[in-house]
Amino acid sequence: MTAKSDFAARVIAWQRTHGRHDLPWQNTRDAYRIWLSEVMLQQTQVATVLPYYDRFVAAFPTVDALAAAALARVLERWSGLGYYRRAHHLHAAARMVVQQHGGRFPSDATTLAMLPGVGRSTAAAIAAFASGERGAILDGNVRRVLARHRGVSGWPGIPQIEAQLWRVAEALLPGPPDGASNAIAAYTQGMMDIGATVCTRTRPRCDVCPVSDGCVARRDARIDELPSARPRKALPKRAIIMLLLERRGEILLEQRPPLGIWGGLWSFPELSLGEDIDAYLSVRFNATADAIERLPPRRHVFTHFALTMHPVRVRVGRWPDGVAMPGTAWFDADSAIASAAATPIRKLLETWMQSILQAH
Repeated sequence: MTAKSDFAARVIAWQRTHGRHDLPWQNTRDAYRIWLSEVMLQQTQVATVLPYYDRFVAAFPTVDALAAAALARVLERWSGLGYYRRAHHLHAAARMVVQQHGGRFPSDATTLAMLPGVGRSTAAAIAAFASGERGAILDGNVRRVLARHRGVSGWPGIPQIEAQLWRVAEALLPGPPDGASNAIAAYTQGMMDIGATVCTRTRPRCDVCPVSDGCVARRDARIDELPSARPRKALPKRAIIMLLLERRGEILLEQRPPLGIWGGLWSFPELSLGEDIDAYLSVRFNATADAIERLPPRRHVFTHFALTMHPVRVRVGRWPDGVAMPGTAWFDADSAIASAAATPIRKLLETWMQSILQAH
């Protein structure tokens, strides 16, 4: 056997014996359900995805159902999973499939890569599982496996390093007879499984790795340094006030713009740090506050900046006509928790709910 065919054959044999086989999106050629799982698994672990996947499929069993649903309902089912742009992309892609492909979900990588939120690696993975199409993948876990196995130095986010890893991934693809459609699916799943369960970021299980014999990082004692870490850069910091406006057991939420952080989700009205709360209430809502309570600050780290939230609980006094302004709505405790809100906002809502219960 050549080194290439030996690598692929070992991965395939290992996956068929030791890999994962009972995930809800496996053992199907349904490109729609495979696509849902692959998008959900972007930057999210399997254990986290499992309950969301089941609920999402129950709510939107077909691409037509997803395309016909309101974006707000899609965001509700996605709420808590994070990286909410993925939900926007799912909805847009479903509508594209219905409009441009008659509701028949594509299963070839070229067409899949044209859908919003589907990159080269995701498209190849879907195509491998749905139609047995031969193509390389390069998700985060696979990058780690290949960087260690081939001794590729440099942060994989650098275009030159990424291009080098793509060349490695393509060179190691199984060819005939291991390149048959069912073998391609096993190889693709095997690479994912090895990265997720064996060649882990810390404490990799080299003793059970099917390709450890040829691993450069293991041979040269470089496991801890490969792949190279992202160059450290000072993370910009932002701070805001979040108003928990409370009225007769209800809380006011406002819907964020469709683009940007937490796009389309429900959140709290925001003020700049140091902005006068009474003046804000008067100008924006023609309202007044009966009581203001400052809660402990909370920190949330995004990819590109760190956000410190200073929540302020405000019991509303005067409120015009008892209604909300456009883009806002009053929620009782149950409906607030059930709303499409980001995890940090949901945690603040839970804090608010606890305070309501304690008051009674």
